[in-house]
Amino acid sequence: QGLKPVVSTESPASIFGTTSKLASDLPTTDSFLSKNKVPDLQKIFQKADGLPVHLKRGVPDKLLYRTTMALTIGGTIYCLVALYMASQPRNQ
Repeated sequence: QGLKPVVSTESPASIFGTTSKLASDLPTTDSFLSKNKVPDLQKIFQKADGLPVHLKRGVPDKLLYRTTMALTIGGTIYCLVALYMASQPRNQ
């Protein structure tokens, strides 16, 4: 008698053989077909007002920028303090 095969010789069920919805079956909503905002944004971002691009849209951009900078500086200080504490010998 020979050894029985470890792997099944039957082919597994097809994963991608299931049917999917057709484009005609999807609901007809035009929510993604709203007004094109690109020309308006181009006017904002191409204005020569001396501001960098990442601050052109006002208060939300300034808030995000300042939060990012505060977290970056805070994280750098935290890492330096942790490195300093790790470099000191322990007192016994």
